[in-house]
Amino acid sequence: MKVLIACVGNIFLGDDGFGVEVARSLSQRQLPEGVSVKDYGIRGFDLAYALLDPWDLVIIVDALSRGEVAGTLYAIEPELHGPASADTALNPHGMDPVRVLSLAASMGTISAQVLVVGCEPCDFGDELEGRMGLSSPIQGVVEAACDMILDLVANAVRFQTVER
Repeated sequence: MKVLIACVGNIFLGDDGFGVEVARSLSQRQLPEGVSVKDYGIRGFDLAYALLDPWDLVIIVDALSRGEVAGTLYAIEPELHGPASADTALNPHGMDPVRVLSLAASMGTISAQVLVVGCEPCDFGDELEGRMGLSSPIQGVVEAACDMILDLVANAVRFQTVER
């Protein structure tokens, strides 16, 4: 099974760097065969093109505001829609997974199952200056997020094995 764990975020905006920290942590672990971890940072175009590669599973990791307590982890299977519209235009210096998925779908077929693992952020820093580093509630769930991601991979591998 080919799996891409695509970690995204902006390290200059506090908790928006969650995905980048998860990539760093996962790089220190022994990963199952066929699993690739990539830190895409804010490179949305690069991720959009990568989504068109023949992956079995893609897990996008990002800070994700859903109105819950800071540090809450989510695993979501987004609906993959058709081509990008004017309101989903991609900022080349920013990253929004929904817009990246729309852009990729407009360029070709996303053959992989796509999941998003998100973390409810606490603090992005000052509006004008941002902030380096994760807040303590978010830093405290990085390892739990890594465990969640590896569980999702293991379950996908088991499901694919049973399905064949």
